[in-house]
Amino acid sequence: MPEGRIVKALSGFYYVQTTDDLFQCKGRGVFRKKNITPLVGDFVSFDIREEKEGYITEIKPRTNELIRPPIANITQAIIVSSAIMPEFSTTLLDRFLVLIEAKGITPIIFISKTDLLTKEQLDTLKNYQADYVSIGYHVELFSAKVPQDMDRIKGYLKDQVTVIAGQSGVGKSSFINTISPDALIKTADISKSLGRGKHTTRHVELIEVNDGLVADTPGFSALDFSEIEAEELMNCFPEIRELKEHCKFRGCLHAKEPKCAVKEAEENDIIPKYRYKHYISFLEEIQTRKPRY
Repeated sequence: MPEGRIVKALSGFYYVQTTDDLFQCKGRGVFRKKNITPLVGDFVSFDIREEKEGYITEIKPRTNELIRPPIANITQAIIVSSAIMPEFSTTLLDRFLVLIEAKGITPIIFISKTDLLTKEQLDTLKNYQADYVSIGYHVELFSAKVPQDMDRIKGYLKDQVTVIAGQSGVGKSSFINTISPDALIKTADISKSLGRGKHTTRHVELIEVNDGLVADTPGFSALDFSEIEAEELMNCFPEIRELKEHCKFRGCLHAKEPKCAVKEAEENDIIPKYRYKHYISFLEEIQTRKPRY
């Protein structure tokens, strides 16, 4: 039985890419009965019924999945932040990082528009970069106007399945367009031929960019922590995750508990104070949300 990866979902059809061809498939009724929806990124088995058409018979186990956008088996999430216009925000960056860490996806931080900064602003940004690198994150500062920067950025996409997230005003589409102009032109042509207009269904698609696949849709359209419990939040901060074993009390939330290794590390400037402040802020947000029924 042939196998492949769903690279596009549109109007009840799933487009499955095999090693050498693309098949338009429908999902079996059994998926609806089990309340399972095939997702873009899924590895599947399918029956071929007619030339380049078939039915999906099996969805392979997923390594991860997102609800918004609905996509599975992502290997990395690139967070595109702006150095200026809009102003760089560690709070917003940390919200994205928590959401990505909670899904077990590798985050990479790209900070754009560095060519617009003064020397003092750039030095401040490099201090933030050093903080995040010390925590274990990859952080790239770049300008879309510098070809060498863009070549370096492209290298991160090779052999990966990437979803791109970022604050509004960064321009996710223009970012992809700068990396690979052919990708968006191709997507626009497909959309046109499918008659995708204002009132047709928005679809998720994986497009080929630099020998990798990139989700052609903004990642993480909701930035709330509705899927994260208070006890799980600490695991979304790598520097807190490392220290939690050294707290006196099991189940320490690193907020008001005595003899907390995380609080001690923050007081002694071992971990960035603003990261700890964001952790406490996010923890309070989770603890005060309305219960779900």
